[in-house]
Amino acid sequence: MYFDRFDICEAWYLALSEEHSGQWSEAYARLSRLTGYFNPSPVLSVDSLTENGRVIYDNAIAALTSQSQQ
Repeated sequence: MYFDRFDICEAWYLALSEEHSGQWSEAYARLSRLTGYFNPSPVLSVDSLTENGRVIYDNAIAALTSQSQQ
């Protein structure tokens, strides 16, 4: 995994979109802040991520899942 802002934004956008637990959750607030400076492609999907983006996405999902279970 390496630092690439575009990969990070795409991966976290997808992860937060899938794993937020409603409008009043912290994940939803993070998603809202992210969309303040990142406008994703209409065809963005997990399959369109780079290899680096996929690793970031998988780590983001794991982090969000563990937070929701606490």
